Amino acid sequence: MKSSLFLCLVVSLLFAFNAAQAQNLPHSCAKPDEVSVSHLHLDLNVDFDSKKLTGSAKVTLDRKAADKSLWLDIKGLAIEKVTDESGKELAFTLGREQADLGQAMEIELAAGIDTVTIHYASSPKAEAVQWLSPEQTTDKQHPFLFTQSQAILARTWVPCQDTPGVRMTYSAKIQVPPHLMAVMSASNPQEKNDTGVYEFEMKQPIPSYLLALAVGDLKFKSLGPRSGVYAEPSVLKKAVWELYDTPRMITAAEKLYGPYRWDRYDVIFLPSSFPFGGMENPRLTFATPTILAGDRSLVALIAHELAHSWSGNLVTNSTWNDFWLNEGFTVYFEQRIMESLYGRKYSEMLARLTLDGLKEELNELEQRDTWLKLDLVGRNPDDGMTAIAYDKGYFFLRMLEERTGREKWDAFLKSWFEKHAFQSMTTEGFLDYVSANLEGADSIPVKAWVYGPGLPESCPDVVTEELANVEKAASEFLGELKASDLAAKFATKDWTTHHWNHFLRSLGEKVSTNKMQELDAEFKFTQSGNSEITHDWLMLAIGSDYEPAMDRLEEFLTQQGRRKFLAPLYTRLSKTAKGLRRGKAIYTKARPGYHSVSTGTIDKILGWKQ
Repeated sequence: MKSSLFLCLVVSLLFAFNAAQAQNLPHSCAKPDEVSVSHLHLDLNVDFDSKKLTGSAKVTLDRKAADKSLWLDIKGLAIEKVTDESGKELAFTLGREQADLGQAMEIELAAGIDTVTIHYASSPKAEAVQWLSPEQTTDKQHPFLFTQSQAILARTWVPCQDTPGVRMTYSAKIQVPPHLMAVMSASNPQEKNDTGVYEFEMKQPIPSYLLALAVGDLKFKSLGPRSGVYAEPSVLKKAVWELYDTPRMITAAEKLYGPYRWDRYDVIFLPSSFPFGGMENPRLTFATPTILAGDRSLVALIAHELAHSWSGNLVTNSTWNDFWLNEGFTVYFEQRIMESLYGRKYSEMLARLTLDGLKEELNELEQRDTWLKLDLVGRNPDDGMTAIAYDKGYFFLRMLEERTGREKWDAFLKSWFEKHAFQSMTTEGFLDYVSANLEGADSIPVKAWVYGPGLPESCPDVVTEELANVEKAASEFLGELKASDLAAKFATKDWTTHHWNHFLRSLGEKVSTNKMQELDAEFKFTQSGNSEITHDWLMLAIGSDYEPAMDRLEEFLTQQGRRKFLAPLYTRLSKTAKGLRRGKAIYTKARPGYHSVSTGTIDKILGWKQ
C-alpha cells in the first residue's frame, strides 16, 4: 500500500491519539516493549542552502511482538516514503501534533520485516539543528552546523524511538560540501577528504539523545593516544593548550571506576552559540569556547563530560524523571577526578561553590521540583535541567560516601557501573541496588533525599579556608578597605577563577557606584576575557546599575549563547522596568544567533512574543 504524506496527515486527523501516555513513557510516542530499534543507519546530505538534512534512516528491528507495528517519534520531519528491504513501500500513519512531543509515527509491519527505511527531510527550523552562517562562526570563513539532541530533540532530525530507555548502535554516511569536515558521536576522521563523504560507526549501543553531528571548517590535534581536539583553525592552538590534562583525567577516571569503554575521548569546540557548557556525546564531547580561559581554570567542565562516559552514557537514566542518575553521579565523579588531579583543597572549593549555588536555586523552585525523582509528565524535560539533578544529586551521593566510608563506596559505585553497563536504569532500580549491595545503607535516610523536597538535615557541609578568606576580603571591601589594598592584604594575585567567582557573589546584588568603579579600575573586570568572571561581574553590574559595564553586557549577551550565562543575566535584567527594556533591546539583536534550547528559556523570562 502506497502512503503519501498528505494521506497520512488526513488519517492522523481522523485517528488522533496520545501514544506516549498509552505506553507510560512521559516523553516518547514509542512502544519499545512491542518493537524496538536495535540499529540505525543514516544516509544524509547536508544542504546549507536549504538548511535541510535530506536522505534516509534505515532501522533494524527487535520484534518482541510479531503482530505489532513500529512506533517512532518525529517532529517537523517531511516523510517521503517508508520501504522494506526489497524497496516495497510500507503503510504508515502520523499522529496528531503535540507541542513538545511532535508526532507519533506508526509503521505497519508484515511478517518477516526486520528492517525499515524512512526517506525524509528535516525542517530548516529543526530544533536540534543550528545552521550558522560564516559570520556566526569564530573564523567567519565557512558555514557551520551542529546538533543538540538532548533531551527530546533527536526526533527533529532523525526518526527514532526518542527515549533514553531505548539503546541502539548506529552507523552513518554523511555528504557535506568538500571544503568542510563532518564529525559525529562515533568513529571520526582526523582530517578532511576530497569527496565530502564521511562514514561513521558507533559499535556501542546508545540512547537517541546521544546522536550528534557537527559540520564545519575543522582541524584536529592529538592530545595523546586516546584523545584529541577538533576546532576551527584559529581556536585549535588555544584549545589544545587548555585541554593539556585530558589524558591524565582519563587515567584518573579509570583508576576510580573501571575502564573507559568508548575507545577514544575527543573534544570539539563549537561556535559560541552552543547552548551548553558541554554535551557528553560519546567519543566526542561538544564543548563551548567559553571555557577557554587561558589558565586551565575551567577544565572541570571537561572532567564532568568525561565522567559522563560512565554515568549517563554507560549507565543511563531510564526516563527524564530519573535525570539525577545521569547528572548527580556525574558531578560526584567530576569532583573525584578534580580531587585526584588537583588535590582536596581545590576540589572542596568547587564543592562549596556548588553548595552555595544549589541553596540559592532551591529558593526559586517549586517544592515538588526539588525532589531528586522528578515529575515531568506533561512538561518539557528541559524543565528538569536544574541544580537539583546535578547538585542535590551530588550531595546525596557524597552523603552516602561519608556515611559508609570511601573504600566501601568506591567498590559499590564501580560495581554499579560494571553491573549495569550499556543499560538504562530507574531511580527505584538504584535504590534497590543500594539496599542489596551497600553495607550500612539501611540506616541512611535515602527516601528523604529522593522523594522529599529541599536539602535534608543529613546534607554534608563543606568548609574551606580558601573561600572563608575570600568572604573576609569581600566583607572588608564593603567596609573601609580600598580595592587597591585587596591584592596586598589577601594575595589576590594567587586567586583562581573560583576565588573571584566567590568574591563577586559575596558582595551581594548591589554595590555602590564608587565601589564598582574601584573594583573595575583595579582589576579590569569589564574587560575580562574569562567568561565565568565576566558573568558574575555583569550580574553585579546590573544590580548596581553600573552603566560603564552595559556595553560589555550587550557584547557578552550577543557574542555567546550559553544558557548558563544567558538565563541569570536576562532574569536579573527583568527585575526592573529599565532592565527589562534593556534586556528586550539586546535580545532583539541576539536572539537570531541563539540555539532553540536557549531561546526557549529566554522567551519565558522576558515574556517574549514574536
